[in-house]
Amino acid sequence: MLIWENILLALSGLRANKMRSLLTMLGIIIGIASVIAIMTLGDSISSSVTDSMSAMGANNITVGLQQKSTSTTTTGSGMTFSFGPRMTQMSEEDYVTEEMLEDLQTRYQEAVSGYSLTENIGSGTAQKGASYAYVNAVGVNKENLEEADLTLLAGRELSERDQQEARKVAMVSDLLVNNMFGGDNLGAVGQTVDVLFDSRYYTYTIVGVYEYEQSAMGFSTASEEDTETSLYLPLQAAKNQNHNTSGYSQFTILTMPGVSATDFCTTVETYMNNRYYSDNDSFEIGAMSMESVVESMTEMLSTVSLAIAAIAGISLLVGGIGVMNIMLVSITERTREIGTRKALGATNGSIRLQFIMEAIVLCLIGGALGILLGIGIAAVATDLMGYAVSPSINGIVISVSFSVFIGVFFGYYPANKAAKLNPIEALRYE
Repeated sequence: MLIWENILLALSGLRANKMRSLLTMLGIIIGIASVIAIMTLGDSISSSVTDSMSAMGANNITVGLQQKSTSTTTTGSGMTFSFGPRMTQMSEEDYVTEEMLEDLQTRYQEAVSGYSLTENIGSGTAQKGASYAYVNAVGVNKENLEEADLTLLAGRELSERDQQEARKVAMVSDLLVNNMFGGDNLGAVGQTVDVLFDSRYYTYTIVGVYEYEQSAMGFSTASEEDTETSLYLPLQAAKNQNHNTSGYSQFTILTMPGVSATDFCTTVETYMNNRYYSDNDSFEIGAMSMESVVESMTEMLSTVSLAIAAIAGISLLVGGIGVMNIMLVSITERTREIGTRKALGATNGSIRLQFIMEAIVLCLIGGALGILLGIGIAAVATDLMGYAVSPSINGIVISVSFSVFIGVFFGYYPANKAAKLNPIEALRYE
Protein backbone atom coordinates (compact mmCIF):
# COMPACT_ATOMS: atom_id res chain seq x y z
CA MET A 1 0.00 0.00 0.00
CA LEU A 2 2.88 2.34 0.87
CA ILE A 3 4.37 1.77 -2.59
CA TRP A 4 1.10 2.70 -4.33
CA GLU A 5 0.84 5.90 -2.23
CA ASN A 6 4.40 6.81 -3.18
CA ILE A 7 3.57 6.26 -6.86
CA LEU A 8 0.58 8.62 -6.56
CA LEU A 9 2.78 11.19 -4.79
CA ALA A 10 5.37 10.88 -7.58
CA LEU A 11 2.73 11.40 -10.27
CA SER A 12 1.36 14.38 -8.38
CA GLY A 13 4.86 15.87 -8.23
CA LEU A 14 5.35 15.37 -11.98
CA ARG A 15 2.06 17.14 -12.75
CA ALA A 16 3.03 20.03 -10.51
CA ASN A 17 6.32 20.53 -12.42
CA LYS A 18 5.47 19.43 -15.95
CA MET A 19 8.16 21.30 -17.86
CA ARG A 20 10.94 20.45 -15.42
CA SER A 21 9.90 16.79 -15.42
CA LEU A 22 9.79 16.68 -19.23
CA LEU A 23 13.24 18.20 -19.56
CA THR A 24 14.55 15.74 -16.97
CA MET A 25 13.05 12.81 -18.85
CA LEU A 26 14.38 14.04 -22.19
CA GLY A 27 17.73 12.31 -21.77
CA ILE A 28 15.99 9.05 -20.88
CA ILE A 29 13.56 9.40 -23.81
CA ILE A 30 16.30 10.09 -26.38
CA GLY A 31 18.56 7.34 -25.05
CA ILE A 32 15.91 4.63 -25.00
CA ALA A 33 14.42 5.78 -28.33
CA SER A 34 17.87 5.47 -29.91
CA VAL A 35 18.43 1.99 -28.49
CA ILE A 36 14.96 0.76 -29.49
CA ALA A 37 15.15 2.28 -32.99
CA ILE A 38 18.57 0.78 -33.71
CA MET A 39 17.74 -2.67 -32.32
CA THR A 40 14.35 -2.75 -34.07
CA LEU A 41 15.89 -1.64 -37.34
CA GLY A 42 18.62 -4.26 -36.96
CA ASP A 43 16.11 -7.01 -36.17
CA SER A 44 13.93 -5.97 -39.12
CA ILE A 45 16.83 -6.04 -41.57
CA SER A 46 18.13 -9.29 -40.11
CA SER A 47 14.68 -10.91 -40.32
CA SER A 48 14.14 -9.78 -43.92
CA VAL A 49 17.61 -10.86 -45.06
CA THR A 50 17.43 -14.27 -43.36
CA ASP A 51 13.91 -14.85 -44.72
CA SER A 52 15.17 -13.96 -48.19
CA MET A 53 18.15 -16.28 -47.87
CA SER A 54 16.00 -19.04 -46.41
CA ALA A 55 13.66 -18.69 -49.38
CA MET A 56 16.66 -19.49 -51.58
CA GLY A 57 16.95 -22.78 -49.72
CA ALA A 58 18.53 -22.60 -46.29
CA ASN A 59 18.96 -26.38 -46.29
CA ASN A 60 20.62 -26.49 -49.70
CA ILE A 61 24.33 -26.88 -50.39
CA THR A 62 26.28 -24.94 -53.00
CA VAL A 63 29.16 -26.97 -54.39
CA GLY A 64 31.82 -25.58 -56.69
CA LEU A 65 35.33 -26.02 -58.00
CA GLN A 66 38.05 -23.93 -56.38
CA GLN A 67 41.76 -23.50 -56.90
CA LYS A 68 44.00 -25.71 -54.79
CA SER A 69 46.62 -24.10 -52.58
CA THR A 70 50.21 -24.30 -53.73
CA SER A 71 51.77 -25.06 -50.37
CA THR A 72 50.98 -25.59 -46.71
CA THR A 73 52.92 -25.07 -43.53
CA THR A 74 52.27 -26.20 -39.96
CA THR A 75 53.18 -24.05 -36.98
CA GLY A 76 54.54 -25.32 -33.70
CA SER A 77 51.05 -25.11 -32.18
CA GLY A 78 49.70 -27.44 -34.87
CA MET A 79 47.87 -24.85 -36.97
CA THR A 80 48.04 -25.39 -40.75
CA PHE A 81 48.17 -22.52 -43.23
CA SER A 82 47.82 -22.66 -47.02
CA PHE A 83 49.54 -20.24 -49.36
CA GLY A 84 48.36 -19.00 -52.75
CA PRO A 85 45.94 -20.56 -55.23
CA ARG A 86 47.12 -22.31 -58.36
CA MET A 87 46.01 -19.82 -61.00
CA THR A 88 45.23 -22.38 -63.71
CA GLN A 89 42.69 -22.27 -66.52
CA MET A 90 40.04 -24.98 -66.18
CA SER A 91 40.17 -27.78 -68.71
CA GLU A 92 37.46 -30.26 -69.71
CA GLU A 93 38.80 -32.83 -67.25
CA ASP A 94 38.32 -30.46 -64.31
CA TYR A 95 34.53 -29.97 -64.56
CA VAL A 96 31.94 -31.88 -62.55
CA THR A 97 30.21 -34.27 -64.94
CA GLU A 98 26.70 -35.72 -65.03
CA GLU A 99 28.21 -39.11 -64.10
CA MET A 100 29.73 -37.60 -60.94
CA LEU A 101 26.37 -36.11 -59.95
CA GLU A 102 24.57 -39.41 -60.52
CA ASP A 103 27.20 -41.23 -58.48
CA LEU A 104 26.89 -38.77 -55.59
CA GLN A 105 23.10 -39.05 -55.56
CA THR A 106 23.22 -42.85 -55.68
CA ARG A 107 25.70 -43.05 -52.80
CA TYR A 108 23.82 -40.56 -50.61
CA GLN A 109 20.28 -41.12 -51.84
CA GLU A 110 18.92 -40.71 -48.30
CA ALA A 111 20.34 -37.17 -48.21
CA VAL A 112 20.24 -35.89 -51.83
CA SER A 113 16.83 -35.26 -53.40
CA GLY A 114 18.17 -33.62 -56.57
CA TYR A 115 20.31 -30.86 -58.06
CA SER A 116 19.68 -27.26 -58.99
CA LEU A 117 21.79 -26.66 -62.09
CA THR A 118 22.57 -23.44 -63.96
CA GLU A 119 24.58 -22.31 -66.95
CA ASN A 120 25.28 -18.60 -66.87
CA ILE A 121 25.42 -16.82 -70.23
CA GLY A 122 25.87 -13.33 -68.85
CA SER A 123 24.47 -9.85 -69.22
CA GLY A 124 22.95 -8.72 -72.49
CA THR A 125 20.53 -6.26 -74.05
CA ALA A 126 17.16 -7.47 -75.28
CA GLN A 127 15.95 -5.47 -78.29
CA LYS A 128 12.83 -5.21 -80.40
CA GLY A 129 12.74 -2.23 -82.71
CA ALA A 130 13.54 0.88 -80.68
CA SER A 131 12.63 -0.80 -77.39
CA TYR A 132 15.20 -2.46 -75.15
CA ALA A 133 15.70 -4.06 -71.74
CA TYR A 134 18.75 -5.24 -69.82
CA VAL A 135 18.84 -8.93 -68.96
CA ASN A 136 21.05 -11.51 -67.33
CA ALA A 137 20.55 -14.75 -69.25
CA VAL A 138 20.88 -18.00 -67.35
CA GLY A 139 20.08 -21.59 -68.27
CA VAL A 140 18.23 -23.51 -65.55
CA ASN A 141 16.86 -26.99 -65.01
CA LYS A 142 13.44 -27.86 -63.58
CA GLU A 143 14.68 -28.03 -59.97
CA ASN A 144 16.25 -24.58 -60.18
CA LEU A 145 12.98 -23.04 -61.40
CA GLU A 146 11.09 -24.71 -58.57
CA GLU A 147 13.56 -23.31 -56.04
CA ALA A 148 13.24 -19.84 -57.58
CA ASP A 149 9.49 -19.98 -56.81
CA LEU A 150 8.57 -17.45 -59.50
CA THR A 151 5.09 -15.93 -59.73
CA LEU A 152 3.86 -16.66 -63.25
CA LEU A 153 1.80 -13.80 -64.73
CA ALA A 154 1.25 -15.14 -68.24
CA GLY A 155 2.16 -18.14 -70.40
CA ARG A 156 3.92 -21.15 -68.92
CA GLU A 157 7.14 -22.26 -67.32
CA LEU A 158 9.92 -24.08 -69.16
CA SER A 159 8.72 -27.61 -69.89
CA GLU A 160 10.49 -30.95 -69.80
CA ARG A 161 10.35 -31.01 -73.59
CA ASP A 162 12.00 -27.56 -73.74
CA GLN A 163 14.81 -28.99 -71.64
CA GLN A 164 15.20 -32.22 -73.61
CA GLU A 165 15.15 -30.55 -77.03
CA ALA A 166 17.22 -27.52 -75.89
CA ARG A 167 14.66 -25.15 -77.38
CA LYS A 168 15.50 -21.47 -77.72
CA VAL A 169 12.62 -20.33 -75.53
CA ALA A 170 12.70 -18.04 -72.53
CA MET A 171 10.85 -16.83 -69.47
CA VAL A 172 11.10 -13.04 -69.06
CA SER A 173 10.15 -10.57 -66.36
CA ASP A 174 7.20 -8.20 -66.36
CA LEU A 175 9.70 -5.31 -66.36
CA LEU A 176 11.01 -6.47 -69.74
CA VAL A 177 7.42 -6.69 -71.00
CA ASN A 178 6.73 -3.16 -69.73
CA ASN A 179 9.76 -1.85 -71.62
CA MET A 180 9.30 -3.77 -74.85
CA PHE A 181 5.64 -4.77 -75.18
CA GLY A 182 3.79 -1.93 -73.46
CA GLY A 183 3.05 -4.00 -70.36
CA ASP A 184 0.90 -6.55 -72.27
CA ASN A 185 2.03 -9.76 -70.54
CA LEU A 186 -0.35 -12.03 -72.42
CA GLY A 187 0.47 -10.39 -75.74
CA ALA A 188 4.21 -10.86 -75.15
CA VAL A 189 3.83 -14.67 -74.94
CA GLY A 190 4.75 -16.17 -78.29
CA GLN A 191 6.71 -13.11 -79.40
CA THR A 192 10.40 -13.31 -80.24
CA VAL A 193 13.09 -11.15 -78.72
CA ASP A 194 16.67 -10.55 -79.88
CA VAL A 195 19.36 -10.40 -77.19
CA LEU A 196 22.81 -8.97 -77.84
CA PHE A 197 25.71 -10.79 -76.13
CA ASP A 198 29.25 -9.68 -76.95
CA SER A 199 28.42 -8.27 -80.40
CA ARG A 200 26.29 -11.29 -81.39
CA TYR A 201 22.51 -11.56 -81.43
CA TYR A 202 20.53 -14.59 -80.22
CA THR A 203 16.80 -14.95 -80.77
CA TYR A 204 14.43 -16.49 -78.21
CA THR A 205 10.68 -17.09 -78.15
CA ILE A 206 8.93 -15.90 -74.99
CA VAL A 207 6.88 -18.70 -73.41
CA GLY A 208 6.22 -17.16 -69.99
CA VAL A 209 6.22 -13.89 -68.04
CA TYR A 210 7.06 -13.85 -64.33
CA GLU A 211 6.72 -11.13 -61.72
CA TYR A 212 9.98 -9.37 -60.92
CA GLU A 213 10.76 -9.02 -57.21
CA GLN A 214 13.70 -7.03 -55.92
CA SER A 215 15.92 -8.97 -53.57
CA ALA A 216 15.73 -8.00 -49.88
CA MET A 217 19.50 -8.31 -49.71
CA GLY A 218 20.30 -5.22 -51.70
CA PHE A 219 19.11 -1.91 -53.01
CA SER A 220 18.76 -0.93 -56.64
CA THR A 221 19.47 2.64 -57.67
CA ALA A 222 18.56 1.97 -61.31
CA SER A 223 15.26 3.11 -62.73
CA GLU A 224 12.66 0.51 -63.66
CA GLU A 225 13.56 0.91 -67.35
CA ASP A 226 17.26 0.23 -66.68
CA THR A 227 16.88 -2.55 -64.11
CA GLU A 228 18.57 -5.79 -65.17
CA THR A 229 16.29 -8.83 -64.77
CA SER A 230 16.81 -12.55 -65.31
CA LEU A 231 16.01 -14.23 -68.61
CA TYR A 232 15.56 -17.96 -67.99
CA LEU A 233 16.47 -20.49 -70.71
CA PRO A 234 16.45 -24.30 -70.78
CA LEU A 235 19.70 -25.57 -69.28
CA GLN A 236 20.88 -27.46 -72.36
CA ALA A 237 20.06 -24.53 -74.66
CA ALA A 238 22.34 -22.32 -72.56
CA LYS A 239 25.09 -24.94 -72.55
CA ASN A 240 24.84 -25.22 -76.34
CA GLN A 241 25.09 -21.44 -76.66
CA ASN A 242 28.22 -21.45 -74.46
CA HIS A 243 29.57 -24.50 -76.38
CA ASN A 244 29.89 -26.21 -73.01
CA THR A 245 30.21 -29.97 -73.40
CA SER A 246 32.33 -30.47 -70.30
CA GLY A 247 30.06 -30.23 -67.26
CA TYR A 248 29.58 -27.85 -64.36
CA SER A 249 31.89 -25.68 -62.32
CA GLN A 250 29.14 -25.15 -59.73
CA PHE A 251 25.89 -26.80 -58.69
CA THR A 252 23.45 -26.84 -55.79
CA ILE A 253 22.46 -29.97 -53.88
CA LEU A 254 18.83 -30.12 -52.77
CA THR A 255 18.85 -32.07 -49.53
CA MET A 256 16.15 -34.26 -48.04
CA PRO A 257 14.07 -32.91 -45.12
CA GLY A 258 15.82 -33.35 -41.78
CA VAL A 259 19.34 -33.45 -43.25
CA SER A 260 21.83 -31.09 -41.59
CA ALA A 261 23.21 -29.13 -44.52
CA THR A 262 26.17 -27.88 -42.50
CA ASP A 263 27.29 -31.42 -41.61
CA PHE A 264 26.60 -32.81 -45.08
CA CYS A 265 28.87 -30.13 -46.60
CA THR A 266 31.91 -31.86 -45.10
CA THR A 267 30.70 -35.25 -46.30
CA VAL A 268 30.30 -34.01 -49.89
CA GLU A 269 33.69 -32.28 -49.93
CA THR A 270 35.48 -35.34 -48.55
CA TYR A 271 33.82 -37.84 -50.88
CA MET A 272 34.14 -35.78 -54.09
CA ASN A 273 37.75 -34.77 -53.44
CA ASN A 274 38.89 -38.26 -52.47
CA ARG A 275 37.10 -39.97 -55.36
CA TYR A 276 37.52 -37.51 -58.24
CA TYR A 277 40.02 -34.76 -57.38
CA SER A 278 42.76 -36.40 -55.34
CA ASP A 279 45.00 -36.52 -58.44
CA ASN A 280 43.97 -33.09 -59.72
CA ASP A 281 46.87 -30.69 -59.12
CA SER A 282 44.90 -27.50 -59.69
CA PHE A 283 41.30 -27.85 -58.52
CA GLU A 284 39.26 -29.28 -55.68
CA ILE A 285 35.66 -29.31 -54.51
CA GLY A 286 34.41 -26.77 -52.00
CA ALA A 287 30.94 -26.86 -50.42
CA MET A 288 28.96 -24.24 -48.52
CA SER A 289 25.48 -24.44 -47.01
CA MET A 290 23.03 -21.56 -47.05
CA GLU A 291 22.17 -22.61 -43.50
CA SER A 292 25.63 -21.62 -42.25
CA VAL A 293 25.52 -18.38 -44.26
CA VAL A 294 22.16 -17.48 -42.67
CA GLU A 295 23.55 -18.18 -39.20
CA SER A 296 26.67 -16.10 -39.85
CA MET A 297 24.66 -13.24 -41.35
CA THR A 298 22.23 -13.21 -38.40
CA GLU A 299 25.07 -13.26 -35.88
CA MET A 300 26.92 -10.45 -37.66
CA LEU A 301 23.85 -8.20 -37.93
CA SER A 302 22.96 -8.83 -34.27
CA THR A 303 26.49 -7.98 -33.16
CA VAL A 304 26.54 -4.75 -35.16
CA SER A 305 23.10 -3.74 -33.83
CA LEU A 306 24.13 -4.40 -30.23
CA ALA A 307 27.38 -2.47 -30.65
CA ILE A 308 25.61 0.59 -32.07
CA ALA A 309 22.84 0.31 -29.47
CA ALA A 310 25.46 0.21 -26.70
CA ILE A 311 26.98 3.43 -28.02
CA ALA A 312 23.54 5.04 -28.20
CA GLY A 313 22.91 3.83 -24.66
CA ILE A 314 25.57 6.23 -23.39
CA SER A 315 22.90 8.95 -23.58
CA LEU A 316 21.02 6.97 -20.92
CA LEU A 317 23.89 7.68 -18.54
CA VAL A 318 23.47 11.38 -19.24
CA GLY A 319 19.75 11.01 -18.61
CA GLY A 320 20.44 9.26 -15.31
CA ILE A 321 22.67 12.09 -14.17
CA GLY A 322 19.84 14.48 -15.02
CA VAL A 323 17.48 12.44 -12.85
CA MET A 324 19.92 12.58 -9.93
CA ASN A 325 20.30 16.33 -10.37
CA ILE A 326 16.56 17.01 -10.35
CA MET A 327 16.04 14.74 -7.33
CA LEU A 328 18.67 16.68 -5.38
CA VAL A 329 16.91 19.91 -6.31
CA SER A 330 13.57 18.40 -5.30
CA ILE A 331 14.93 17.38 -1.90
CA THR A 332 16.23 20.90 -1.31
CA GLU A 333 12.84 22.36 -2.19
CA ARG A 334 10.97 19.88 0.04
CA THR A 335 13.21 19.95 3.10
CA ARG A 336 10.42 21.21 5.36
CA GLU A 337 8.06 18.54 4.01
CA ILE A 338 10.64 15.86 4.84
CA GLY A 339 11.12 17.32 8.31
CA THR A 340 7.36 17.35 8.95
CA ARG A 341 6.98 13.72 7.84
CA LYS A 342 9.84 12.61 10.07
CA ALA A 343 8.42 14.59 13.01
CA LEU A 344 5.12 12.74 12.50
CA GLY A 345 6.88 9.38 12.70
CA ALA A 346 8.03 8.59 9.18
CA THR A 347 11.04 6.29 9.22
CA ASN A 348 14.22 6.74 7.24
CA GLY A 349 13.20 3.77 5.12
CA SER A 350 9.83 5.28 4.15
CA ILE A 351 11.46 8.60 3.22
CA ARG A 352 14.09 6.77 1.17
CA LEU A 353 11.41 4.68 -0.56
CA GLN A 354 9.37 7.79 -1.41
CA PHE A 355 12.18 9.47 -3.32
CA ILE A 356 13.43 6.25 -4.96
CA MET A 357 9.88 5.64 -6.23
CA GLU A 358 9.76 9.19 -7.62
CA ALA A 359 12.98 8.56 -9.55
CA ILE A 360 11.70 5.18 -10.82
CA VAL A 361 8.37 6.66 -11.95
CA LEU A 362 10.21 9.47 -13.70
CA CYS A 363 12.45 6.98 -15.56
CA LEU A 364 9.59 4.58 -16.38
CA ILE A 365 7.48 7.32 -17.94
CA GLY A 366 10.51 8.53 -19.89
CA GLY A 367 11.24 4.92 -20.88
CA ALA A 368 7.67 4.37 -22.12
CA LEU A 369 7.79 7.53 -24.21
CA GLY A 370 11.23 6.52 -25.51
CA ILE A 371 9.96 3.06 -26.51
CA LEU A 372 7.03 4.54 -28.46
CA LEU A 373 9.30 7.09 -30.13
CA GLY A 374 11.93 4.46 -30.97
CA ILE A 375 9.39 2.07 -32.51
CA GLY A 376 7.92 4.97 -34.49
CA ILE A 377 11.31 5.99 -35.86
CA ALA A 378 12.18 2.38 -36.70
CA ALA A 379 8.81 1.85 -38.43
CA VAL A 380 9.36 4.88 -40.67
CA ALA A 381 12.97 3.88 -41.43
CA THR A 382 12.12 0.25 -42.27
CA ASP A 383 9.21 1.37 -44.44
CA LEU A 384 11.48 3.71 -46.41
CA MET A 385 14.02 0.90 -46.84
CA GLY A 386 11.35 -1.55 -47.97
CA TYR A 387 11.51 -3.91 -44.98
CA ALA A 388 8.78 -5.15 -42.66
CA VAL A 389 9.08 -3.65 -39.17
CA SER A 390 9.97 -6.20 -36.50
CA PRO A 391 9.91 -4.62 -33.01
CA SER A 392 12.80 -5.78 -30.86
CA ILE A 393 11.28 -7.50 -27.82
CA ASN A 394 14.74 -7.88 -26.29
CA GLY A 395 15.37 -4.18 -26.81
CA ILE A 396 12.09 -3.24 -25.12
CA VAL A 397 12.73 -5.54 -22.13
CA ILE A 398 16.30 -4.28 -21.77
CA SER A 399 15.18 -0.66 -22.03
CA VAL A 400 12.45 -1.03 -19.39
CA SER A 401 14.83 -2.89 -17.07
CA PHE A 402 17.49 -0.23 -17.62
CA SER A 403 14.96 2.50 -16.87
CA VAL A 404 14.19 0.90 -13.50
CA PHE A 405 17.90 0.43 -12.82
CA ILE A 406 18.61 4.09 -13.60
CA GLY A 407 15.77 5.14 -11.29
CA VAL A 408 17.13 3.06 -8.42
CA PHE A 409 20.82 3.79 -9.04
CA PHE A 410 20.60 7.53 -9.59
CA GLY A 411 17.71 8.00 -7.18
CA TYR A 412 19.29 6.22 -4.23
CA TYR A 413 21.83 8.88 -3.32
CA PRO A 414 19.30 11.76 -3.21
CA ALA A 415 16.80 9.51 -1.43
CA ASN A 416 19.37 8.44 1.12
CA LYS A 417 20.35 12.07 1.65
CA ALA A 418 16.70 12.94 2.29
CA ALA A 419 16.30 10.03 4.72
CA LYS A 420 19.28 11.19 6.79
CA LEU A 421 18.03 14.76 7.25
CA ASN A 422 17.72 15.85 10.86
CA PRO A 423 13.98 16.57 11.43
CA ILE A 424 14.69 19.56 13.69
CA GLU A 425 17.03 21.18 11.16
CA ALA A 426 14.63 20.34 8.36
CA LEU A 427 11.75 22.05 10.13
CA ARG A 428 13.88 25.14 10.72
CA TYR A 429 14.93 25.21 7.00
CA GLU A 430 13.82 28.30 5.06
